[in-house]
Amino acid sequence: MKGRYIQVPATTGELFQAYLATSVDGRGPGIVLCQEIFGVNQAMRETADLLAEEGYTVLVPDLYWRQERGVDLGYDEADFARAFSLYQGFDEALGVEDIGATLKALDALDACEGELGVVGYCLGGKLAYLAGCRLPQVACAVGYYGVGIEKALHEAEGLGGRRLVLHLAELDAYCPAEAREAIQTALGRLPGVELYVYPGVDHAFARLGGHHYRKSAALLAHERSVAALRRTLGPDYNLSALWEEHIRHEFDTRDVPATMATMVDEPYVNHIPTMTGGVGQRELSRFYRYHFVHGNPEDMALTPISRTVGASQIVDEFIMTFTHDREVDWLLPGVAPTGKRVEIPMLGVVKFRGPKLYHEHIYWDQASVLVQIGLLDPSGLPVAGRETAQKLLDESLPSNTLMPSWPTSAGKPV
Repeated sequence: MKGRYIQVPATTGELFQAYLATSVDGRGPGIVLCQEIFGVNQAMRETADLLAEEGYTVLVPDLYWRQERGVDLGYDEADFARAFSLYQGFDEALGVEDIGATLKALDALDACEGELGVVGYCLGGKLAYLAGCRLPQVACAVGYYGVGIEKALHEAEGLGGRRLVLHLAELDAYCPAEAREAIQTALGRLPGVELYVYPGVDHAFARLGGHHYRKSAALLAHERSVAALRRTLGPDYNLSALWEEHIRHEFDTRDVPATMATMVDEPYVNHIPTMTGGVGQRELSRFYRYHFVHGNPEDMALTPISRTVGASQIVDEFIMTFTHDREVDWLLPGVAPTGKRVEIPMLGVVKFRGPKLYHEHIYWDQASVLVQIGLLDPSGLPVAGRETAQKLLDESLPSNTLMPSWPTSAGKPV
């Protein structure tokens, strides 16, 4: 738990507690995070901490306080039964009222600046939807697998064009196909509304460590949520400048501590073809210090081709060139230097959390590298060497040279 609890005044004058996670920047746009039926438990606190890493100041109100204060449940059979009982006795209207009170308290904090949003899961997913419809101070509402939204579709007129993002699970028995269809029909064409259905996943697919957790869907949903929040609330980070600073320390200054300082506390790097890199500060620092930053050829250079900048990640297309004058652990592990000149088209998917780099996925054609250093004979194989980089730079070079059947279509009607 990285945050702390504070007291929030209800409209009645009574106080209830809320978990506060402050933006990594010290100040940031405000988000009220609405709980699942299990209360403000570890999963909700970790989610708040993650959003704080993304640059938001987050309050997670104890929405069960009118029934029982401080509910913090797990997911075993007994806790589920207790959670379901609390859910059945929950008053949604009062819950939205408490979200409004939490937004007011959040807006008054020194650590909060700018617009306000609401994010919720399960029970909280519907409450986020209702808050977006009923509370004009909500600039963006994000709901994950909200239960019962199809019964409140008439409320959507209150959105007034403000942004709403709903994440729905294809296999969710609490929001079956007919409910999803009703939601999509009623909301799908409204301005500012984004609806996503995740195939093959169940309710709570984004709960880290949960039985139904699916990493691919959870990461995609998180990226879409952050994109919507960024567009509506901010903050606006210059991801290109942050990435350039990271690259500068990797290849120019060759300063490992400075490289690591550009990254989150637990980053990871994965060079896909060779599965080299590291996960976490210690392992990645070791990799950078002993197998990457100081081990690259002196003439290694990057030629940018294109860059796509999203809300939370960059996709970089570039050509890497170098002379294979030493063993390059991360690229050609265990291969003695050949003295060959190498040119490689590469693609990097670089993910950020707030102003810090979270991960790198780097792709290239290893067969092309092996051809260029003489370890792979391309004869009779659908692989090429330096030509792949040359054609990326000059699209007028011949296409389809590896296709034996290509000449057979010459002159045929198209």
